[in-house]
Amino acid sequence: MYSAVKISNNVYWVGAVDWNIRDFHGYQTKRGSTYNAYLIMAERPTLIDAVKAPFKAEMMARINSVLDPQDIEIIVSNHAEMDHTGCLSEVMAEIKPDAVYASTMGAKVLKELFALPQEIIPVKDEDSISLGNMNLTCLETRMVHWPDSMFSYLEDDQLLFSQDGFGMHYASSERFDGDIPQDILEYEASTYFANILLPYAPLVSKLIQRVATYGLNIRIIAPDHGPIWKKNPQWIIQKYVEWTAQKPTAKAVIVYGSMWHNTEKMARAIAEGLTCQGIHVKVMCMDSYHRSDIMYELLDAAAVVVGSSTLNNNMLPQMADILTYMKGLKPKNLMGFAFGSYGWSGEAAVHIDAQMKEMGIDMTGEPLKVKNAPTEGILKDCYARGGALGEKIRAAIG
Repeated sequence: MYSAVKISNNVYWVGAVDWNIRDFHGYQTKRGSTYNAYLIMAERPTLIDAVKAPFKAEMMARINSVLDPQDIEIIVSNHAEMDHTGCLSEVMAEIKPDAVYASTMGAKVLKELFALPQEIIPVKDEDSISLGNMNLTCLETRMVHWPDSMFSYLEDDQLLFSQDGFGMHYASSERFDGDIPQDILEYEASTYFANILLPYAPLVSKLIQRVATYGLNIRIIAPDHGPIWKKNPQWIIQKYVEWTAQKPTAKAVIVYGSMWHNTEKMARAIAEGLTCQGIHVKVMCMDSYHRSDIMYELLDAAAVVVGSSTLNNNMLPQMADILTYMKGLKPKNLMGFAFGSYGWSGEAAVHIDAQMKEMGIDMTGEPLKVKNAPTEGILKDCYARGGALGEKIRAAIG
């Protein structure tokens, strides 16, 4: 029923499509995902990565459409995370490969995660694995985005197996970038970067430079999630160069939570002040948007303004959620301020201000606090704060 898809002279896609997943470590996967595994038809047939445990049968059926799985002699695990190794132990026991390879850290992590039927052979950076008539070169990519991560490169097909690098969460019947609308590619790839790889942007930048220096002639990029980059792999490489730089544009994101619309009124007035300075503004209430939507918008923003009503001497729960999420993803090159309305105590804006400072956001003023409903005069103050921030943005981006 399931068939492999040939992606190059010697390589087949044998992964699985997860149409229904909607959450991945707190990141909303609106269009599902894929778990990509690859079969190299070398003298020593080789499986690159596996799939999430519930999808083992689908992967094995795809392999079986090309060759008997028992003929696989080598397995290479580029990344130990369970969406790529969940069925690995069972597959190893079933096909009994001659050798299973992973990075030095990968061998340790796999042993900690699973009861394995055989030892994992660790490979070091730039080690070569002989597939008989071909060689697979291993490149350590530690913390892109786990300590065990590595790329592997099949020179014969000029194909880079990039594990979670250059991927996206996107379920589709199409396997290649050229068969998917460009706007979807850009949105899903940038959302993936913003929600998965952003904390490691400096390491990703060095990795891209290293791959270029290493001289890999890359014709195809085969990631562990989403489409295979075959039509234009250089496009996604260039986008990664841009995203790792986190270069701000004339854009501000206003994120808020409001109980009785008073903080919302402040948000809208701040937005008007920014808009009148020629700044593109996204106003995002956390009752309507998901945390992963916020990170997508912040990827090219120059400013973030965060507001909340005060509840029980603290910010609203949804605002604590997004600030915790933002802090872990470590966005850079942002300025902004905190704001919010309150009934009697008013701690929310102060707590938000403190958390924004912890993130290294360049605060452009003290928290803007309003007791109960904002008057017309207060809304003019909000407008002015937005305008002043807009001027700073324009000055910063030149």
